[in-house]
Amino acid sequence: MSITRINEFRAAPEQTATLREFLRSVIDVIERAPGCQRCELLSDQEDAAHLVIIEHWDSVASHKAAATRIPPEQLAQVRPLLAEPPKGRYFDPVR
Repeated sequence: MSITRINEFRAAPEQTATLREFLRSVIDVIERAPGCQRCELLSDQEDAAHLVIIEHWDSVASHKAAATRIPPEQLAQVRPLLAEPPKGRYFDPVR
């Protein structure tokens, strides 16, 4: 069964554009990972500093394996761009 991962980010003041570009670069890596079905970056219409990544995966294991593809040095670059720690959760489809 496929899963959906929803990740939320809040940019630090004056860092929205930089955070958006950083997340775009990460999406490029994620989309090429085995098991990734789709990945998109969304910007809140009422609060541009609030960004969301929605990922669709074959499994939680595929998502966790893909997370290791992003170098720790690259992940360290995002910390100063954030107003708060990112949030993420897994969701199952309900039909």
